[in-house]
Amino acid sequence: MTGVDGTTVATAATTATGAADQDGAVVRRAPGKLFIAGEYAVVDAGNPAVLVAVDRYITVRVGDHPGGGVRVRSDLGGQQVRFTWAGHTLQPHDAAGAAGLVHVVAAIEHVAAVLAEHGRPLPQCTVEVESTLHETGRKYGLGSSGAVTVAVIDAVAAYCGLALGTEERLKLALLTTVSLDPRASGGDVAASTYGGWIRYQAPDRTQVAALASRAGTAGALAAPWPQLDVRRVPAPAGLLLQVGWTGTPASSTALVAGLHARGWRGSAAHAAFTSASNDCVRQLVTALGDKDDAGVLAQIRAARQALAQLDAQVGLGVFTPLLDELVAAAEAAGGAAKPSGAGGGDCGIALLDAADPARPAELHRRWTDAGVLPLPLGVAAEGDEE
Repeated sequence: MTGVDGTTVATAATTATGAADQDGAVVRRAPGKLFIAGEYAVVDAGNPAVLVAVDRYITVRVGDHPGGGVRVRSDLGGQQVRFTWAGHTLQPHDAAGAAGLVHVVAAIEHVAAVLAEHGRPLPQCTVEVESTLHETGRKYGLGSSGAVTVAVIDAVAAYCGLALGTEERLKLALLTTVSLDPRASGGDVAASTYGGWIRYQAPDRTQVAALASRAGTAGALAAPWPQLDVRRVPAPAGLLLQVGWTGTPASSTALVAGLHARGWRGSAAHAAFTSASNDCVRQLVTALGDKDDAGVLAQIRAARQALAQLDAQVGLGVFTPLLDELVAAAEAAGGAAKPSGAGGGDCGIALLDAADPARPAELHRRWTDAGVLPLPLGVAAEGDEE
């Protein structure tokens, strides 16, 4: 099978590989993500965005569970819950305790669907989830839902002896995501799957869901998905990526849903924003490929301006006072900055000249004075892995 990025990947018929604990458990992890450009436009099929995977991870361990069914423990939800199968769905013994485990459960169910179509049941097992995308109760907005979906799919599939290539893992994670939130772009699961800097555009999720309904989950993984495209892009040659957290969690799902509620979609303003965003992403990818740092900084500013115009037109609250402070501090330190993702809180990103070692310290001081927490994040060069 040829992967979305043009590489050759394994099919489900191959033998699974990966690390196992001494007791036979399988361990996989997937990185978090940040949007660099293309937010909101990427929700519509075929529109591109640039994302980067960051070096904080969701780690998933899958091992035997002699008690029957599936037992899930996650520090994302803070619960340990036993599930039993009712048809094709997992039913919790403690519904309240399972409230924070929806992405974990959906991912397990989608792996089970592939196995069932090959005539194999999902064995009883324990699925344990640990996250460094959160810290002492803080949610940083680094894509934990996408990362846990990707890591659970990879770990459970490997535990069951089902080898999935890179494209197949991405598609299965997208099917899982769409089953929970049909409007989600899937950029987070793409970054968690591929790692590094990527250009991503989403498929038509309605068509994808219909394909899975018609052809089955395994059939959908094997079929081409028009408009889905993931390709690696170079990291900025002479720029440092810096990340600041505003201290306020935000809901991307709620912000994206706000566009539907305000009558903006389908308007002339929507078309103008999409055109500006797509042009920005195209020029950003070109600048990255050409090692044109000035061009990269210019497109970060252009992406910020497009988001600001959207915010002014629709009133979503993409920009907050602290995000404004984050941007102003980065500009004062000689860089370019913008909100990352849907905005409304969470993180902002800045790019600074790597040749001046004093710039990051200056930026961090300015952010700290403004009430923005600098996050010590690097790029995760690889995606979901053991």
